[in-house]
Amino acid sequence: MQVIPSQFYVKDLPLPTVCSCRDLGVIINTDLSPSLYIIDIVRKAHTRANMINCCFISQNVNLLVHAFVTYVRPLLEYNCVVWSPSLMRDITLIEQVQRRFTKRLCGYRDISYVERLRLLNLDTLEARRLKFDLIYCYKIVFGLVRVNCDNFFVMATSRTRGHPFKLYKCFSSSTRASFFSERLVNRWNRLPDSVDFTSLPCFKRSLDTVDFSLLS
Repeated sequence: MQVIPSQFYVKDLPLPTVCSCRDLGVIINTDLSPSLYIIDIVRKAHTRANMINCCFISQNVNLLVHAFVTYVRPLLEYNCVVWSPSLMRDITLIEQVQRRFTKRLCGYRDISYVERLRLLNLDTLEARRLKFDLIYCYKIVFGLVRVNCDNFFVMATSRTRGHPFKLYKCFSSSTRASFFSERLVNRWNRLPDSVDFTSLPCFKRSLDTVDFSLLS
């Protein structure tokens, strides 16, 4: 059934109805999907990555990777806690930027993407988004940001195996399933006992030892 958008007025003048708008740099659709924003940043990131390959005379791999990390990756990670994708097509579209760039590096064309990342000491962009989610969740749970934890999470009351800061998983609609406060709970609860919660720096360092594939 087609949903008819509401009409709003200011002093009897109708406000125009739009399908999307940009808020703090992020494009928001009427269906709350980040797909339109992802298409926009991926296009810009590919353009910037191509400029690095064209403008740098040196083919030094470390230099080119440093340029990518400095000038391209921030485009794909800005405010990602807000818009982190759940659809595989969007995840693949973002990852393709790093996949394509690393494949064009001298001597890396015939090496698999996983092996390229290992040799270059890089994480997948998907893993980095998950790490950002976990770090921001830590900040909320431990009161390091001016955000009311109760508005996002409910602390689990029952004592189960694993770390002592588990969150209660609430039932949510399919629309809310990709929201930060919903998509993160299972992965947060699956963090291994080796993760150090004593401080934010310790938490960040211990995340580097976590196999994120086990949190899916």
